[in-house]
Amino acid sequence: MAVEVCRRVPPHGGGAVGGPAPRRGGQQQGERVRRVQAGDALPLPIRHTNLIFSALFAASLAYLMRRWREKIRSSTPLHVVGLAEIFAICGLVASLIYLLSFFGIAFVQSVVSNSDDEEEDFLIDSRAAAAQAPPAPCSLLGSAGAAPEKMPEEDEEIVAEVVAGKIPSYVLETRLGDCRRAAGIRREALRRTTGREIKGLPLDGFDYASILGQCCELPVGYVQLPVGVAGPLVLDGERFYVPMATTEGCLVASTNRGCKAIAESGGATSVVLQDGMTRAPVARFPSARRAAELKGFLEDPANFDTLAMVFNRSSRFARLQRVKCAVAGRNLYMRFSCSTGDAMGMNMVSKGVQNVLDYLQDDFPDMDVISISGNFCSDKKSAAVNWIEGRGKSVVCEAIIKEEVVKKVLKTNVQSLVELNVIKNLAGSAVAGALGGFNAHASNIVTAIFIATGQDPAQNVESSQCITMLEAVNDGKDLHISVTMPSIEVGTVGGGTQLASQSACLDLLGVKGANRESPGSNARLLASVVAGAVLAGELSLISAQAAGHLVQSHMKYNRSSKDMSKVAS
Repeated sequence: MAVEVCRRVPPHGGGAVGGPAPRRGGQQQGERVRRVQAGDALPLPIRHTNLIFSALFAASLAYLMRRWREKIRSSTPLHVVGLAEIFAICGLVASLIYLLSFFGIAFVQSVVSNSDDEEEDFLIDSRAAAAQAPPAPCSLLGSAGAAPEKMPEEDEEIVAEVVAGKIPSYVLETRLGDCRRAAGIRREALRRTTGREIKGLPLDGFDYASILGQCCELPVGYVQLPVGVAGPLVLDGERFYVPMATTEGCLVASTNRGCKAIAESGGATSVVLQDGMTRAPVARFPSARRAAELKGFLEDPANFDTLAMVFNRSSRFARLQRVKCAVAGRNLYMRFSCSTGDAMGMNMVSKGVQNVLDYLQDDFPDMDVISISGNFCSDKKSAAVNWIEGRGKSVVCEAIIKEEVVKKVLKTNVQSLVELNVIKNLAGSAVAGALGGFNAHASNIVTAIFIATGQDPAQNVESSQCITMLEAVNDGKDLHISVTMPSIEVGTVGGGTQLASQSACLDLLGVKGANRESPGSNARLLASVVAGAVLAGELSLISAQAAGHLVQSHMKYNRSSKDMSKVAS
């Protein structure tokens, strides 16, 4: 399904989340239906773009006026111009065109868009309905998801068109220019189509413009998740309070207990072994021999610099690290790995791979690219290649837990912990044929932190691959615990990290946004925090199982005494 994307539109009327803007005297009735402007596609915020072109216009005009005055005084012909004057004239013309067209683009686009009969009918119906009755605020749709008592007639017309299939639901944001209003109309259309009220799903209180074109399509509300905090996690000499979004009882409390044990034992340390996101396209050749020829070309060290130059054009942060290939018949799978700064980097590496494929097509015209991803990456799937080669951030985190802390905080002893880890996490997982699952519950902590900090929750599959090791040290008195996680895939920019709640959680950890002084260090620190939290969670859960407290603690903390039938009603 193609998705029409418009630039984020600020809420009308000054409210954080509002309905249609109130009319002003002399405005046309259909003016509230905002069309996409060409300026919306600019890579900079529109205020910055306006400032740049305004400054360019003023500077070019001032320079040319001064030069022409000097020419008049010296009797130099005005048509004799130098290189600097040519640039100034070009800048003047370009900025003038931009400034003049800034407010006229909507008119030009409306003329072009009028060729679309469906859109024209939509606008006519909207304006006609607006003329009949002034629209009421969109909040009539209700934050609790209940059916509105009375919708604005204009919105009623649009809902009817959506239900009838005459207006695609996915174009509402583009055509209305109001993301909150579009979500409300879509929600009401869904209610009428399905007959379900979805009362518990809130609608108001969310900035729908912030997700447009990058996080979620066809929104009808948002899901509330509680966020707990475990900590302080003492890691590499710093203290972190780890946000965890989860609906599982005991998880935050258990991780918090592990953090306490680590802190009272002097803290944990971590090391990032490697940092590289991967993408593996698959190409088909006329023969296996030709596939092997390209494999040899890509893996030849003499060709790496050329490949890296082509790959790195995709971004100022993308840096090709290595290429590993695999052949299956006449199909060639090419696994590219590159650094991606503070971004998780899937889009970045994909663009770099596309550059290389375009470059290779000249020397290998018989190469038929089947897919930009051939699953040799491997993304959102449990795969041995990630377990062995690593993907994203490969991190090891360790701590030595003192004997007295094991007894006092964890309520068990070192020997029991070591024995349980061997029998359960190592032997038990081997019996089960686990792939990267040699741990107690690493996925629990990884997923909770991923959701809280705006990561891709589906990538918990490979990010949760972990082997937990426990052994007695210092003459058997103390416990050495470590977690090795070869494929933690996180970023601090892009995707869901820019949403308000998730951004706040990243800020709590001190890793919000990109690190300008050391690109990539924020994402690496986040990966270390994830590993440190997993270390705490593993330590606490294994201790609870060794002491026989797991069922007891869940019955105490994970069972509500409320009458849930009354709560639901």
